Amino acid sequence: MKIKLRDQVREYKEGTSVYEIAASISEGLARMAICGKVDGKLADLNLKLDHDCEVQIITSKDPEAKMVMRHTTAHVLAQAVMSIYPNAKLSIGPATDDGFYYDFEFKTPINNDDLAKIEAEMKKIIKANFPITREVVTRQEALERAKKENQPYKIELIDAIDKNETVTIYHQGDFEDVCRGPHLRSTGMIKAFKLTKLAGAYWRGDEKNKMLTRIYGVVFDKASEMEEYFKMLEEAEKRDHRKLGKELDLFFLSDYAPGMPFFMPKGQTIINTLIDFWREEHKKAGYVEITTPIALNRKLWEMSGHWDHYKKNMYTFKVESDTFAVKPMNCPGGMLFYKERIHSYKEFPLRVAELGKVHRHEASGTLHGLFRVRCFTQDDAHIFMTPDQIESEIANIIHLVDRVYSVFGLEYHLELSTMPAKHIGTIKEWEHAETCLKNALKHIGKDYVINEGDGAFYGPKIDIHIKDAIGRTWQCGTIQLDMQLPKRFGLEYVDKDGSRKEPIMLHRVIFGSVERFFGIITEHFAGAFPLWLAPVQAIVMNVSEKSEEYAKKVAKKLEDAGIKTELDTRGEKIGYKIRSAQMQKIPYMFIVGEKEADEGTVSIRKRGNVELGGLQLKDVIKQMKDEIDKKVR
Repeated sequence: MKIKLRDQVREYKEGTSVYEIAASISEGLARMAICGKVDGKLADLNLKLDHDCEVQIITSKDPEAKMVMRHTTAHVLAQAVMSIYPNAKLSIGPATDDGFYYDFEFKTPINNDDLAKIEAEMKKIIKANFPITREVVTRQEALERAKKENQPYKIELIDAIDKNETVTIYHQGDFEDVCRGPHLRSTGMIKAFKLTKLAGAYWRGDEKNKMLTRIYGVVFDKASEMEEYFKMLEEAEKRDHRKLGKELDLFFLSDYAPGMPFFMPKGQTIINTLIDFWREEHKKAGYVEITTPIALNRKLWEMSGHWDHYKKNMYTFKVESDTFAVKPMNCPGGMLFYKERIHSYKEFPLRVAELGKVHRHEASGTLHGLFRVRCFTQDDAHIFMTPDQIESEIANIIHLVDRVYSVFGLEYHLELSTMPAKHIGTIKEWEHAETCLKNALKHIGKDYVINEGDGAFYGPKIDIHIKDAIGRTWQCGTIQLDMQLPKRFGLEYVDKDGSRKEPIMLHRVIFGSVERFFGIITEHFAGAFPLWLAPVQAIVMNVSEKSEEYAKKVAKKLEDAGIKTELDTRGEKIGYKIRSAQMQKIPYMFIVGEKEADEGTVSIRKRGNVELGGLQLKDVIKQMKDEIDKKVR
């Protein structure tokens, strides 16, 4: 059989495994191999090939290798649990973006103290270096095995498989699990791992189902990588936006409105500054801004396709005999804006932006500070254009992304998300849309990775993942090419020849969610916001009662200059006042005593214990305003 490799085609005997192909290339490659890719699909190294195909060897350097290693470690976790708790019921154990987990039902609840015991058993399994083998059985045989082992969740999973399909089962030692794979060749290939925490998780994510115990863990190629990871977690805990939100009086959450944040005056000041910056950049980029209603008739959501594809996440209510839905996204309102009058090709590209408040019914277990909420402001835009403007408009959006993110010191990478299983439109339309996005990225010279099957139900998208100060990534911006909504809403424009044509439309967000972006930059800056963004830019503190009047004059001049200023004239020692200001991470501290009052100067201490000494107030104001105008980080 002929096997196509990266740069050549080789012939092998039928029955040659992926691992043997790796070994035939080099011993080093075989040692580094984690799994393979056969005709674009991940496969076990032990898989024996029987036909002409394309093979790629995946090593630990490849992103896919991490997922395989995490998935195998989840199976080792399940084997360890079943060894210690033979009455436990197995659920599912997938790899995640930063580790793995496995959900169990325990007869007697376990706690965090039990994790060390499970880890010890996992280490024994890894040391035993059990070969991991794949078996293909009929659905009926898989069902019988699950019933024999009294594993109800596995029975439910297998029961959902089509009767004519086969089921793959993976074995390691005396443990077996229903799984699609692929996995490592043996348990001994796992190097460094750690179980991190326990949590509750509803079976299938449904609150009506039983609450299971979820055990989380991480795994790495080297112990040093794991050490760095936990250092990052320690730093992340210090930067937790929920903790900083409370300490810095930025926002709070209430049981009376789960997932719907309340912003305090300082937090709202930051939100307003972010929005002002957003509006300034969008005006420069040629956008107009609109506002659409927060609730719209069910008929509109049926027309857009959201009623069929998104209803479970929507809040609905009755108005007389009609059903309305609070908008989970702004798109349908944007369509009505466009339909309000006839448009000409001369208006294109028509860039329409909206800071729309949206509400989504998220499960309570998924809510997390400002990162996962039920109510947020989406910095949306819908761009209407002709087909030949697609690439240039995507380039314009990427340039806008560059300008916005660079101000915060955020790097990013791009992912192209393709057609999901549940979608509207023909496959031909999707292929065309995906090709347009690929060509646009190619022509502007941007690298990207493919995220198969993660597109929106109405079109493919480019997801923008930013990297923060401690190396974590967050999905914020997105660019979605939509060839469905214009058709569904009957959108038209008058072309050069006077004919009516259907416009192409892009959806896009930059912040994604203003609230979530606020949470991300709170952690990125560890609450020490740059001067232009800080809710309090300066604080004036008097040394004694004798300098109180002068402190008030200084504060007034700062406020008159447009600098957000606080005044601390409490009868406390100056050291206490400085420590309080440092705890609030205020960028500039003005300390005035009798000497400063007599000389008409100010003594400045910048955040980070930088002493500027005695200066003329007008010079400091000029320096601060320059720093604010330039948005210095």
